[in-house]
Amino acid sequence: MALQLGELESPKGSTKDRKRLGRGTGSGLGKTCGKGHKGHQARAGYKRMAYREGGQMPLIRKIPKRGFKNINRVEYQTINLKRLEKVTDSELTLDVILASKLLSSRSKPYKILGDGEIDRALVIFAHAFSKTAREKIEKAGGRCEVIA
Repeated sequence: MALQLGELESPKGSTKDRKRLGRGTGSGLGKTCGKGHKGHQARAGYKRMAYREGGQMPLIRKIPKRGFKNINRVEYQTINLKRLEKVTDSELTLDVILASKLLSSRSKPYKILGDGEIDRALVIFAHAFSKTAREKIEKAGGRCEVIA
């Protein structure tokens, strides 16, 4: 006869009951619940906070702060014009660019940069274009389409 899922039991001694804290002194974990007396370590959330240095100026406050991180910055994948030469299509959409292995990820936006020359009219769809890339594409008779 096969064992049924409803009949499964844990082996004896493999599980423990959780500690019930603050249930009277007779339980052994009443009053201060095993946390000793007052102080930082008796408080909720304590995780040996490294920046607490017992009255001494904490190291994190001694070190000077410089610059800032712009949370709205968009990080683009880049493609130079010289890499677009090997693509045979005249319309470069995201799918065509991915198929030709010019991008590593579909999720990040990409920008066309102006390093290299372009000799034929291309319609390029991208999230952004550099000024020189836009000039070179339009000079060759192509078009720059910005993806929203």
